[in-house]
Amino acid sequence: MDQITFSVAEYQNKKRKTRREIFLERMDKLIAWKQLEKKVARYCPKGQNGRVPYPLSAMLRVHCMQFYNLSDPAMEDALYEIESMRHFAGLKLDRLPDETTILDFRHFLEQHGLGKALFKELNKHLEKNGLMLREGSIVDATIIPAPSSTKNQTGKRDHIGGPPEMHQTWKGNEWHFGMKMDIGVDNTLRLIHSIDTTAANVHDIVPTDKLLHGEEQRVFGDAGYLGIQMRDEHKHREDVSWFIAKRPGTWKKLDADKLKAEKIKASVRAKVEHPFRYIKQVFGYSKVRYHGLVKNNNRLHLLAAFSNLLIGEKIHAGVGLVRLFSDKLAGNG
Repeated sequence: MDQITFSVAEYQNKKRKTRREIFLERMDKLIAWKQLEKKVARYCPKGQNGRVPYPLSAMLRVHCMQFYNLSDPAMEDALYEIESMRHFAGLKLDRLPDETTILDFRHFLEQHGLGKALFKELNKHLEKNGLMLREGSIVDATIIPAPSSTKNQTGKRDHIGGPPEMHQTWKGNEWHFGMKMDIGVDNTLRLIHSIDTTAANVHDIVPTDKLLHGEEQRVFGDAGYLGIQMRDEHKHREDVSWFIAKRPGTWKKLDADKLKAEKIKASVRAKVEHPFRYIKQVFGYSKVRYHGLVKNNNRLHLLAAFSNLLIGEKIHAGVGLVRLFSDKLAGNG
């Protein structure tokens, strides 16, 4: 049996849990680690010589802990400084991965598109627990800013990451530079089922075919999606009811019934802001972390999966409270 260090002993005997510890314990219980490890293990190289590699479970947990929006060097520093993070990863202070090892593992996941694969795996986990309906979807997009572009000697703007994957666009009476995250969300449970990423100047309506799973009976969207049903890629969706908002400038001309209908559509569409809040505020992805769309796409799929887990946890808690309340009423009756 390994002897515990002074830092571990102090950590185990302290009187109060920090918010970070509570959140990590919460995520540890929510994430289906065995399924994720099994998914990643298929792509892991075998039979390599050299130093003993870090366990897959530890590296996967370290990668997932970057939901604190930590760079690879910052993640290494955090492992050295914070016992709760080492505990979450199952690592000890005498042997921790350096920033290059963390970077290589991230590149390995990106190379095989495993961010998207893990997103699908966690959604399957939610679906097994009855938390993925298919009747209606909400589509929306949000701009994620990138470091400001600068004009070069030719008067054109340089783009980060080489190719023009990040771009500027005009919205809300100001210029934005970066990328867009487009999502399809279940209109009842607020869970993300589809993701696409584009440059910021790509119109919201363009990637919508990738945001619909094909089983929808209803689709909700803001005024940016007007005319979506007329596009070639959606003409086969004859059974879908399209609830697309009218432009705000036309609301004054609507009668009472049509105005009420617009407000109902708006109340449904508001649910799409919940997963955006988790990604941008809870996980801190309010600016792009990496150059290029591929790397950001990989990270955003994983953050979307974690957001679904947190939203699903709330739904389960709400169902539990309703059942408890109903049982009490039945008992009183």
